[in-house]
Amino acid sequence: MPKMKTKASAKKRFKVSGSGKVIAAQAGKRHGMIKRSTKFIRNARGTTVLSDADAKIVKLYLPYAR
Repeated sequence: MPKMKTKASAKKRFKVSGSGKVIAAQAGKRHGMIKRSTKFIRNARGTTVLSDADAKIVKLYLPYAR
């Protein structure tokens, strides 16, 4: 059986932790910062853990992630 290909777009956007959770950057910070509250911008720093439903989809795109 040949090797499966990883989706290149998913490889760039997501990371799977040692415990198997999918980590992604916070959404909503690409543009339009002026209309967002300071609290929103502060809380959207760094990364977040995806919900189980979303993580299940992403893991299909990353066949070799643990």
